[in-house]
Amino acid sequence: MYWTLELASKLEDAPWPATKDELIDYAQRSGAPLEVIENLNELDEDNMVYEAIEDIWPDYPTKEDFFFDEEEY
Repeated sequence: MYWTLELASKLEDAPWPATKDELIDYAQRSGAPLEVIENLNELDEDNMVYEAIEDIWPDYPTKEDFFFDEEEY
């Protein structure tokens, strides 16, 4: 399983919190690339409820990862 920023961004509007099956259903209905669905199928626990993309991909970048000052804009 590998995630990229582009692939993970396909799940930003997913109905969080969600189970693996709900995320797969969302990805299929929203037209996400096949790689996203394959990655979700590789998740270990079927019954686990994922609160956000960070539960699936812990290295998902947040706003704090980008070094810019919002007050400047």
